[in-house]
Amino acid sequence: MGKGDTSETASATPAYRSVMEEYGYEVGKIIGHGSYGTVYEAYYTKQKVMVAVKIISKKKASEDYLNKFLPREIQAIETTSRVYIILELAQGGDVLEWIQRYGACAETLAGKWFSQMALGIAYLHSKGIVHSLTPSLSAAGRDLKLENLLLDKRENVKISDFGFAKMVPSSQPVRSSPSYRQMNCLSHLSQTYCGSFAYACPEILLGLPYNPFLSDTWSMGVILYTLVVARLPFDDTNLKKLLRETQKEVTFPASLAISQECKNLILQMLRQATKRANILDVLRDPWMLKFQPEQPSNEIRLLEAMYQPASTSTATRHQSLEITT
Repeated sequence: MGKGDTSETASATPAYRSVMEEYGYEVGKIIGHGSYGTVYEAYYTKQKVMVAVKIISKKKASEDYLNKFLPREIQAIETTSRVYIILELAQGGDVLEWIQRYGACAETLAGKWFSQMALGIAYLHSKGIVHSLTPSLSAAGRDLKLENLLLDKRENVKISDFGFAKMVPSSQPVRSSPSYRQMNCLSHLSQTYCGSFAYACPEILLGLPYNPFLSDTWSMGVILYTLVVARLPFDDTNLKKLLRETQKEVTFPASLAISQECKNLILQMLRQATKRANILDVLRDPWMLKFQPEQPSNEIRLLEAMYQPASTSTATRHQSLEITT
């Protein structure tokens, strides 16, 4: 920690490679780009495993990112001009790349990937954490989207990029019961706005306060639609058109054989906030349950502790949490 980088022009070996070699990493090809840095494939010689190394330039990164968001990612190697974060290597690339290469997923594969993502989001929500928050609508979308669903060598989904994930604060003083604290997280309406227009719920596009937990499930709806249709449900090239589209019920191409159960789940997630499915509703959905190796009883139990005390009525519960757009 705190080492100084040597000038890259003073040596044939770039400074970042020299630093990584000192710690036992042989840096390979570039596998991704971010707003403030680059992700490389690397070989960790001490354990003989392939990893990913995210190298962030302090010169390019904003002070806000360096001081507020970067510490959330992971413990890192730091020099005077760069931060090096060592991550698990997703050898299968990301889901967006897969769809661009192969087109729409069969429902069995879409169900596998979606259910794995849903279990991950359910765990986060049960801990009072939301994934999709970013500083502004103009930010370079670090949120819940296809690019942030990585695939391992067995094509299992890994949710990535938690730099802007957020622990939603309780609106009341913390009490001894964890479920009480988590339940009150749900009444907090975030005023921090997301980065990717195509994945943003209508409340965000309207500039209204919104429930970040339901923002995540809207993004999940966009993802599931894209998995089975191979295109985004909403056109984000024109914001006014995008806003109009998000106010209507999404339609499906007649040429694709998508089951009604799958369509129903998508429609439950891509609707106005007062009626939108939360993550507990998603876990209980019949289409979702078909792709679970076993019923997610533990996740459902944790989420029930959050949602059910507020109200036994889904409509009443959502009305108490949301602002009608």
